[in-house]
Amino acid sequence: MKKRNWIVSLSAVTLASVLAVTGCSGGGSGTGTNASAGKPTDAGNAGGDGKQETVDFWVNWGGDFKKDYQKYVIDEFEKKYPNIKVKMTYVEGTDKLLTSVAGGNPPDVAQLDRFMVGSWAAKGSLEDLTSLVERDGINENDYYPAVWAEANYKDRTYALPWGTDDRAMYYNKTLFKEAGLDPDKPPTTIDELDQMADKIFKKGGNGKYDNVGFIPWMSQGSIYTFAWNWGGKFEDNGQLTINDPQNVKALEWMAGYAKKYDIATLSSFSNAMGQTGLNPFWTGKVGFIVDGNWILNDLAKTKPQFEWGVIPVPAPEGREPTTWSGGFSYVMPKGAKHKEAAWTLLKFIAGYDGTLLWAKRPTAGNDITAMPAVNAELKMDENPNLKVFLDLMPTAHFRPVTPVGQKMWDELFRVQDLAINGKGEPKALLDEVKKNIDNELAKISK
Repeated sequence: MKKRNWIVSLSAVTLASVLAVTGCSGGGSGTGTNASAGKPTDAGNAGGDGKQETVDFWVNWGGDFKKDYQKYVIDEFEKKYPNIKVKMTYVEGTDKLLTSVAGGNPPDVAQLDRFMVGSWAAKGSLEDLTSLVERDGINENDYYPAVWAEANYKDRTYALPWGTDDRAMYYNKTLFKEAGLDPDKPPTTIDELDQMADKIFKKGGNGKYDNVGFIPWMSQGSIYTFAWNWGGKFEDNGQLTINDPQNVKALEWMAGYAKKYDIATLSSFSNAMGQTGLNPFWTGKVGFIVDGNWILNDLAKTKPQFEWGVIPVPAPEGREPTTWSGGFSYVMPKGAKHKEAAWTLLKFIAGYDGTLLWAKRPTAGNDITAMPAVNAELKMDENPNLKVFLDLMPTAHFRPVTPVGQKMWDELFRVQDLAINGKGEPKALLDEVKKNIDNELAKISK
């Protein structure tokens, strides 16, 4: 469900992360999980009676992804479970999937943005996997806390996580030097970020910016990114807290950049960056940008001619920097015809074996898996830039798992845009979102 826009990202998850699901065995035996190591222990084979079953598996991407996933993961699964054949089909978006569930003819396994699990579970569109998870010893501690939490709704498990990402801050060391800043001393607080960014802003003779220090809403910068760093929250004890006072402060701070540096001039710069076809940071004209680990994959083709680094997104004085995480999952749509075989596949592809097979493929790049043990096995932390993202994952936040998650996402970006364009005060705008979301929840609960 991620829609990537290098100037203003209106989606949450990462296309760089791909999907994973786990497999289980028939007759109550199967691939269990070793809780201490996060590695599966083989315990039998689904379809042990020799009967061949075909699992219908829908994926969100075709092309190279589908071909590689077949080669590196599905082919290996079919060798391990010769009585299960996987029919993998590329189906774009979720409309067809939802229609297939409503029509009583869904696939057995599908990829689904974890962000959507709560709303689909609330609608009764997903099979409840809780009893299977408990039966086969799937351990939530084998996954990062945020990714496991997103796969659950009302204390029931409806998905197994696959692939993840998070956000950090990239900074241009060359622009640091040109602005008289020490490139080895990046900002650690919001105040330091503001001061350093101000020194990097540079206008040309035409009154337009040649370089910008920082645009808070560029790329993966958003109220989600900054509110948590300000100590805000979007949910508290099951209640949505969209207009939390710290969320308001974060949006006020973002709007402050629009006022100080002129939203029209900033927009002109952003539009010019969009014409390059590159992530704005790799043009060398942006001092700081919030973005995901996936843009590290751009390095091979962009070959930037400047020095740069990665740091956690600074927080206000006295607060620890944090981040938020998104990604995909594997689900069993409601009404799946081959539940045991589907669970065997799901458990395999979202488990240690399947996750490792996909993560160690030659083109994996800087993808982060949902399983710390796999990331450790592949020594991902030996890449110092990727290590920044990995170090943030254990305490990463996640968007509220709620039936109105998509509505809340859309509303927050709507009022963020209004705030930075001077069309409303942050507190009043967030109060409005809170009211709209509460009304939507009330309709659903009737």
